[in-house]
Amino acid sequence: MRLRRLLAAAAAASVLLVGIAGCAGNTPVVTPVVVNAGDIQDSVVTVPLNSTLVINTGSLAVDSYTAEIADPSIGEFVQGKEDGSATFNPGITPKKVGETEVTLSNKDGGIQNVVFTLKVTPVPAGGNLGGSGR
Repeated sequence: MRLRRLLAAAAAASVLLVGIAGCAGNTPVVTPVVVNAGDIQDSVVTVPLNSTLVINTGSLAVDSYTAEIADPSIGEFVQGKEDGSATFNPGITPKKVGETEVTLSNKDGGIQNVVFTLKVTPVPAGGNLGGSGR
């Protein structure tokens, strides 16, 4: 009787573990593509469709940047902000696969616009495991 209970408990535990492992495979980890504003001038920044582009503004205020996206059907600019104890960098949310020119401007003036090409690619097989954006 005791052996039967032990085997039943072991079987139930393995079914639970297999179920949990199966769920983990269906939920890909999506990491954002992070770039420094000062490093992307005249470059192509590649972002998978299921990810986001985060722009590190360095020592400049996160809310001081705006962007003009030549084809807004490909990506949408998200304004940076400070919210209490949290700081959110500006970024771009991909909307569809394609390429478009992006011009970042800083409202503080005297800072050169940053112009780069945003290249949105299809979702990679198996989700997005992260990586460099350029």
